[in-house]
Amino acid sequence: MSWYNKLNEYFPAEEMKSKKHMDKLLSEKGDIYHKDEGPHHVMMYAEFDQFVFIDYIWVSSKARGQGIGHTLLEKMKKKKKPILLEVEPIDYDDSDTEKRLRFYHREGFIHAQSIGYKARSFATDEPLTLEILYWSPNKNETEADIFKQVQTIYETIHSYKAKEIYGKPEQKVDEVVTFDEQRSDDVMGEIKARD
Repeated sequence: MSWYNKLNEYFPAEEMKSKKHMDKLLSEKGDIYHKDEGPHHVMMYAEFDQFVFIDYIWVSSKARGQGIGHTLLEKMKKKKKPILLEVEPIDYDDSDTEKRLRFYHREGFIHAQSIGYKARSFATDEPLTLEILYWSPNKNETEADIFKQVQTIYETIHSYKAKEIYGKPEQKVDEVVTFDEQRSDDVMGEIKARD
């Protein structure tokens, strides 16, 4: 089974980029967009100067619990840059969503409380809401910094050549990625109180 089919069978249709989109990213944005593939995993990620974005990570159900996901994340952490990823909100009818979130929390990822991500799926035209998680090698990273990086991800990766590939224009970045400064201040206050 091809790497694309593995991802396509695992991820919800509204989250999947088309094969054409991903091929264009790999060929035309190959300086930043990469595929890490092995017999039991596929990871698609973008490495920017200031951060890394994990677009998709898939581990074969036969190999789960063997530390492959942990090893892949450790490889990214060695780059010593913030790592961002998007996850679907917890769906209590789908235990995978909760397991995924627990896994990322164990790996040190923080939920960006003040960043909203709501778009229309290019693939299905359905509403798409995602949660932003991040890991940072330093304590100085703020959610305002992460917000700017999520905007870069949307403009550079998610909406890349959308009109050409899907036949519909991308939404404006400030309609898709939002920042609630009050929630950010509340989160920072809680963090400082704990330290």
